[in-house]
Amino acid sequence: MKLVTQFLFHCLFIVLVLHSSRPATSQEVDDEREFDYSEKSGKGPSQWGEIHPEWSLCKGGSMQSPIDLLNERVEVVSRLGRLNRNYRPSNATLKNRGHDMKLEWEGGAGYIVINGTQYVLQQSHWHSPSEHTINGRKFDLEMHMFHESSDGKVAVVGILYTIGRPDSLLSSMRHQLSAVAGNREEVTAMGIVDPKNIKIGSRKYYRYIGSLTIPPCTQNVVWTIVRKVRTVTREQVRLLRLAVHDDSETNARPLQPINRRSVHLYRPSEVED
Repeated sequence: MKLVTQFLFHCLFIVLVLHSSRPATSQEVDDEREFDYSEKSGKGPSQWGEIHPEWSLCKGGSMQSPIDLLNERVEVVSRLGRLNRNYRPSNATLKNRGHDMKLEWEGGAGYIVINGTQYVLQQSHWHSPSEHTINGRKFDLEMHMFHESSDGKVAVVGILYTIGRPDSLLSSMRHQLSAVAGNREEVTAMGIVDPKNIKIGSRKYYRYIGSLTIPPCTQNVVWTIVRKVRTVTREQVRLLRLAVHDDSETNARPLQPINRRSVHLYRPSEVED
């Protein structure tokens, strides 16, 4: 009996160690039932930090996202280097998270390198209207490309969109988005999706240190916001919202205080061009 007790205690200890070693706080919450974007519900953005102790940064964090990329506070630099994307096609699924649609690649889909750290592309999702603003201007849509390093550090590439010509990636996803909007299935197979088809179209980008824009609002996220604003149709924005099943017209977190953080705008030098 004593041996059995010791064995069970040993097993429990291993489970606890493995659980505590997981970088769980770097990941976004996948289930919206505990939070939303309505301030009338009691679980809107201003209450996120009070719902769970591990979400306290949503209220008390000093490096929260999104922010306004105001010209007066932006320092133009050429030392950051181009955003080199080493992506590859990979199997993907489309998941309804209740607050957004998440395009997730199985096992990652290549990587970017920032300051010598390799960040693997895990998933992309959309917010409407945009969360980040430029000189106070909101846009119609914002895409977040979520990357994670082997030691749990997070880097997000944000792309802003205004109403205009169709976005090619969303055009290729129309059938799956329509199918999700028409039923209650949470996950649908996408087959092979090449992230190289996500158009950026500009070498210029903003860079600052912020947080996840949904709980747990983890900080020290390296943000890269592409300077060029892309286009998307009104119907594509509408379909993204219809597919979610949350009956909300928006899933954008309000702007957060910058708190003296530095914001850089990378612009290639003439020599680099």
